[in-house]
Amino acid sequence: MTLDAPRLSLDELHDLPGRRPVAASDVVFEGRVWDVVADDVDLGGPEPVRREYVAHTGAVAILALREDRGTPEVLVIRQYRHPIGAEDWELPAGLLDVEGEEPVLTAQRELVEEADLQAAAWEELVTLTPSPGGLDEVITIFLATGLSDVPGDERHEREHEEAGMPTGWVALDDAVSAVLNGQVRNGPLMVGVLTVAERLRRRTRR
Repeated sequence: MTLDAPRLSLDELHDLPGRRPVAASDVVFEGRVWDVVADDVDLGGPEPVRREYVAHTGAVAILALREDRGTPEVLVIRQYRHPIGAEDWELPAGLLDVEGEEPVLTAQRELVEEADLQAAAWEELVTLTPSPGGLDEVITIFLATGLSDVPGDERHEREHEEAGMPTGWVALDDAVSAVLNGQVRNGPLMVGVLTVAERLRRRTRR
């Protein structure tokens, strides 16, 4: 019975990497950015089980944090996302679509291109798999601090939808409230905001 399941320790609560044997793999749809793949996977039963999923390049997101105005603030960007039919508030982000580029370098480039910001300090904050049942995407969220504006003559010239994306700073406490109130639903934004808020809370307890 589930109520009799053991209580796990902190050390036991970690994911176990290891891909199961794949008997066959086919690309069933080839897209411009990512593909849909079908694998026949050996899960220990009498026959392989077919699993279809989106093969994704992976991505980074950036939680740009400033504390120079008396309270921690986070940079957010609003962008139209057609699959969900909404303009959602997000963190600056981008795909890992440059071969050989380290994720932190992608994050640095995306912060410059999307927000005209550069950071003196970079730290890997948290990594998440947003939909592991149907998507192999891994998103790494970086914490960027020591922020400054990119000089005007070095700024990226944004085009099309990126040219008109609203940006703004929101107090971290307000961002947490927006998450808890259901006002925002973007996964990396939610995870990044709650992670940083808890980290700062623990820092002040010491």
